[in-house]
Parts: sequence; structure tokens; C-alpha cells
Amino acid sequence: MQYDLNKKRGSNVAIDRELAGNIENPSFDVINYAINQQQQRIDRYNMLEHYYEGNQHILSRNLEMAAKLDRADEKVMTNHAKYITDMITGFTTGNPVSISPANGKDIKAITDAQDQMDIDSHNTEMEKDLSVFGCAYELLYIKKVSDATTELAIEKIDPRGCVLVTDDTLDKNPLFGIYYVEKKDLLGNAKGYLITVYTAHWIIQYRTKTGRVLSDANLASKPKAIQHYFNGVPLIEYRNNEERQGDFEQTISLINAYNELQSDRITDKKNFVDALLVVYGFTLDEGEDGEGANLKDGILEAPGKGDQGASVEWLTKSFDESQLQVLVKSIKDDIHQTSYVPNMNDENFAGTISGEAMKYKLFGLLQLLATKQRYLTRGIRQRLQLMQNILAFKGQSVDASGATINIVPDIPVNMADVISNIKNAEGVIPQLVSLGWLPGTNDPQELIKMLDQEKEKALKLQQKAMGGEPATDNEEVTADDSGNVSIKQKAGSELSDNGPRE
Repeated sequence: MQYDLNKKRGSNVAIDRELAGNIENPSFDVINYAINQQQQRIDRYNMLEHYYEGNQHILSRNLEMAAKLDRADEKVMTNHAKYITDMITGFTTGNPVSISPANGKDIKAITDAQDQMDIDSHNTEMEKDLSVFGCAYELLYIKKVSDATTELAIEKIDPRGCVLVTDDTLDKNPLFGIYYVEKKDLLGNAKGYLITVYTAHWIIQYRTKTGRVLSDANLASKPKAIQHYFNGVPLIEYRNNEERQGDFEQTISLINAYNELQSDRITDKKNFVDALLVVYGFTLDEGEDGEGANLKDGILEAPGKGDQGASVEWLTKSFDESQLQVLVKSIKDDIHQTSYVPNMNDENFAGTISGEAMKYKLFGLLQLLATKQRYLTRGIRQRLQLMQNILAFKGQSVDASGATINIVPDIPVNMADVISNIKNAEGVIPQLVSLGWLPGTNDPQELIKMLDQEKEKALKLQQKAMGGEPATDNEEVTADDSGNVSIKQKAGSELSDNGPRE
């Protein structure tokens, strides 16, 4: 489970734009180069996935002496890697990501499309990949629903099966993406690869006879080319951080040390129960097999101890449990400190504490989430731009430029404080922004509409209670902050009595 730490992370490959040739139809040499570069990083991906799934280094440990003596060799695995990833994923995407349009702009078509995609579940899966692998990739595509109907779709792509090729400038502009998957027959035999290239305007598919190498001789069928209208490469890369490092990657040596220490504790306790019986100054009779007692029988024969002559005693390994517990706690604390993920079973989190106090205890985690949010926002903006392009092509009016992306950590929240802040922000901060502070809100514009409807309903009820009739088209009904209702003549209409009407 070792890999070269000096190798690049992520599934993106940067090349000289001039060497790339026609990026709308990349050559076999360029595609093969990109896939080969990405394949060198597969071992790291596999190792990180193994640790998340619980297939960790301790499970492959074999103590040579234990095998010789038929002694215990326990393998205890505590999956801190999964704990770290699951906790951070929940903290980051437990609350749905909310998107607020810029002033005077409409993104309803995008929010409707995202609701149809179940975008909240997709964001959670993306964050899980970010936490495990340090990077995540998503593909936007058009899915055929019927002969006459299509819909916008989105899917997470395993970083081990895709490559995003960029230029080698500081901006790392996407040139094209590659998605490749091995094909098998019904018996599980390899039948080549399906390699799909996504450029800014085209989708090109190749099917090989064997392996991943593209060449004229290795093509199983004629390439297929389909035009798309995203007006950009629909394969998007998300980063966990600048280094594309997973959330538990730096703690792997600590995780190994913790598992080994716990395994040794259990092994020692089992071997303590199965201690050796040492006989001094005499030998035991041979057994039915004609052999004397040996170590495998749990017996050790030894010369007598000086003048004491023959004696018998148990041979055990002494260990200080209190010192071991101190070491266990030290390693465990280091795991949580290095990953910035708190131990929620710690006594510091016991009892009932306020949401504000919880924020201070989670300060390190909140700093980590701030970094993750910046990179998530960058990827989501690319997603919104591509969605805007394809929806505009379909004739839907949408403008996502300047939209505000709100990623609210899922930590204990004092709703009374949040509501108070929203009220205090009235007249200072636009309502569209302040309503986005509510946990679980992904469409503040819809909340504004609901509030307006409630106000209108309240005005009508108050007017009815006062014995009045609904206002005419030339009149408007307003209410002040205290709820007092007044009816005023609209500008340009004839004057009339503004008093109560019968």
C-alpha cells in the first residue's frame, strides 16, 4: 500500500497547447500520453480507497515469531479514515448548497434543472471523493428520456477512469476531457476499452480491441462523433485543496501506529492467557508421539536455577497498561489534531453547549471547511456556466453570472440567533442575501415570494376584519411595520374618498 509521494495528484494532465494539435479532435498520441500519465497515479487512488473501506495495512501484518510458535497475532483495525471522511462530508454538505441570483437576474431554469438532478445527493458524493482522493470530477451531459425529449444530467466520475487535459499556462485552461472504461463479455473476459473524448463542442468515442492504447490497428469499430452544445469541456475538476490531498492522507502513518498498538495490546493479552510454563532442572516425559515437551505445547525446559534445584513457574511478558493507555490517547489525539476533525466522543463535547460555544470548539474544522468551500465554489461556478450555456441553447432565459453560492457548514445552529440576525439585517443587507443564512435554504428567491404572499394574505384579512372591501385597480393597499393598513389612490387615477367604504 505504498506509493510515491513525489508523484502528482489528481487526474489532470497539463500539456503545451501547441503540441496538443487540434483540440476538437485530439490525436491518438496526445490521448495515449494523457492516459499513461494518469495511470501513474492509480496506486495512490487505490491505497486511499482501501483505507476508507477498511482494508488497511494492519490486516496484512504477519508476525514471524507468532507463526513459528503458534501464538496469537491479532489484527485490530479502527477505521479513522472513514470517520474523518464521513464527518467532514457531513459538515460540508449536510446543509444543501444554496445559490442566489445577482440583482435583476434569473436562474430559475438552473435551480429547476438541479432539483431534477437531485443535486444535493450529487454534491455529497462529490465531497466524499474530495475527502478521500483530494479531487473529484463530474460530467454534464444530455440524457435521452424519449424519442422527442432530452434532459440535462450530471454524474460523478471516478478519478481513476478520467483525465482532464489542460494547457500548461498559469490558468490551466481545459482543452478536453477523457473518460475511459474497460468493457467485458458475459464471462467477465476483457473486451477492450470504451474511450470517450469530450472537447468544447464534440463528443468522440473510440472502442479498442484490447487494452487502452489507441491506434488504427487496435480500433474495434469506427469512431463516433456527436456534437454537443455546452460551449465548453463538460468534464469539471474539483479540488479539495491546492495540493489535491485527501482529508485523512496525512494521518495514515498515525492510523497505522494506532492499529498496530491496539493489535499488540490484544495480542499480548491473549498470549498472557496462553503463557509458557517453564520447568527448571528436570525434563518431562515424552508424549505418545515420542517427542518431549516443546514450545508449541506451551512448555519450556531449562537448567536449574543455582542451588534451588527443580522448580516450575509461568513465563509472561509484563506490560504497564496505564502507559499504553497514555500512548493510545496521544496517537488518537494526534489523528484528530492533524485532520482537524474533532473527536465527538471527547468529554469536551459532553452535555449541552450552545451553538456559538460549539463554533469555538470546532474552530480548526471551520478553517478547513473555509478552504474546501472556496474550491467547491470555483467548481460550482463552472457547472453553472455550462448549465447556462446548454439551457440558453434550448431557448430558456437564464443568467447565472454574479450568482452567490452559499455553503453553510452543518454544525449546531442557534436558530433564534439566525432569525435575529436576519431581522437586524433588514434595510442594511438585501433580503435575498440574508435569507440565504437560513440552514437548509437553497432558493432564497422562493422564500421572498412566500413572504410576499403571506403579507398580501395578511393585508386582505385585516381589511376584511375592518369591514372593508378589496381595493380597486386604482387603489393600492399598504401596511406599515405595526401592521396598520391604509388604502391610497394610485398615481394618475381620479381622486376618491380614502376613508372606509360601505
